[in-house]
Amino acid sequence: MGKKGKKEKKGRGAEKTAAKMEKKVSKRSRKEEEDLEALIAHFQTLDAKRTQIVETPCPPPSPRLNASLSVHPEKDELILFGGEYFNGQKTFLYNELYVYNIRKDAWTKVDIPSPPPRRCAHQAVVVPQGGGQLWVFGGEFASPNGEQFYHYKDLWVLHLATKTWEQVKSTGGPSGRSGHRMVAWKRQLILFGGFHESTRDYIYYNDVYAFNLDTFTWSKLSPSGMGPTPRSGCQMSVTPQGGIVIYGGYSKQRVKKDVDKGTRHSDMFLLKPEDGREDKWVWTRMNPSGVKPTPRSGFSVAMAPNHQTLFFGGVCDEEEEESLAGEFFNDLYFYDATRNRWFEGQLKGPKSEKKKRRRGRREEPEGGSKLACGGAGTQAPVEVVKEVVTEDGTVVTIKQVLSAPGSAGQPQSEDEDSLEEAGSPTSGPCPRSNTMLAVKHGVLYVYGGMFEAGDRQVTLSDLHCLDLHRMDAWKTLVEMDPETQEWLEETDSEEDSEEVEGAEGGDEDEDEDSGEESGAED
Repeated sequence: MGKKGKKEKKGRGAEKTAAKMEKKVSKRSRKEEEDLEALIAHFQTLDAKRTQIVETPCPPPSPRLNASLSVHPEKDELILFGGEYFNGQKTFLYNELYVYNIRKDAWTKVDIPSPPPRRCAHQAVVVPQGGGQLWVFGGEFASPNGEQFYHYKDLWVLHLATKTWEQVKSTGGPSGRSGHRMVAWKRQLILFGGFHESTRDYIYYNDVYAFNLDTFTWSKLSPSGMGPTPRSGCQMSVTPQGGIVIYGGYSKQRVKKDVDKGTRHSDMFLLKPEDGREDKWVWTRMNPSGVKPTPRSGFSVAMAPNHQTLFFGGVCDEEEEESLAGEFFNDLYFYDATRNRWFEGQLKGPKSEKKKRRRGRREEPEGGSKLACGGAGTQAPVEVVKEVVTEDGTVVTIKQVLSAPGSAGQPQSEDEDSLEEAGSPTSGPCPRSNTMLAVKHGVLYVYGGMFEAGDRQVTLSDLHCLDLHRMDAWKTLVEMDPETQEWLEETDSEEDSEEVEGAEGGDEDEDEDSGEESGAED
């Protein structure tokens, strides 16, 4: 009784502290959000000039990260919305809508009247009702210099059959945030976590909300049991048994004035209705077996065949006094909820070492930054190397490792249900974080994201696919030409916040968080 009482008292104390912090953050951020509201309103005025739906065949979308890539429930199409891009001086936010036709391998830009404002690190969920609906909640907008932030708390639905946007206004929903996660569960949307950041303060969340797709009403859930600590950018997926799994994520806390400490979470929890009741939920700590991913942030998630959750990429940062050093990943993992087990996804073919990208340190010379566009190396590889000079004079070495002609290998497996464990991709997505994933007809699609080379952030626009049933090799659908990657040196001059009509905004996070808060995953 004594221990239980102490735990309950401690829990109430933590809730009070969180409430005070949220009030403090809210007060300090209100002024800067009011400043940004005028800029957002200006862009919405520009968007309001659209009076009809215009579908235009187009080249692949420009580089971006923290967008959403969703699967059309009835057509062989992928839907890309939002995202951000940083060119070294200015961050651009998007609210463009692109559709990728899988069978035709063709992109279409769809301009729809009155779309949601520009944003990144939002969540998008597709449900089959009414010919298909794409629900979008929250996300982030920022000033072009990346110093002021606005976190949305709006809810939108794109009616896919009619190609119309609708803002759904309902009280009692989550506060403004980005980096949260949202899934469709029966006829509800379940939302967890995220963060809110102002110039001087930030707060991470671990609250849970449900939106009823029949009544269009929000309700805040109060699960029993010990749940996850506040975090953003976690894995959130629905199990075949009707539960919801939360894994990993990122958070930070202030250890002293102007000093923050980041945490890469690697714990797992199950959220499920208690005794089959949808109005009563319970948290349970999980201890999965198998080979789970190394702790990281900025990873992306999608649902794979056989109700498995697919986990891709991310970054593991090592915080230093003056800079961040870390590794970017392009590895694949699968979580089987039925067996509560992790598997490392490896492709058929010759064995090779796992590919990682080292985040450059600040003291690294400019010419020393490298951009590897291929996947992991193989035995007896053919290495293609070329150098390009970017607009700012930086020499970037592009290295692509190709498999040797005629190379082949036999799959190996732990047991009859394990994934093939022989070899790695011979080509495909390079190590990256904050990428966009989608799975359609058992094929994984990987689009965009970012990595860092020295002091430069490289934002990607390539598109790759992988047959998850065969697990044989990546196929590159859209290549990325590094020569087109704009990078401008930092300057103290003020940028005109209304300079570009199509894509404006601010940095998703501080330098550390820009690699952590995944929006994708989505």
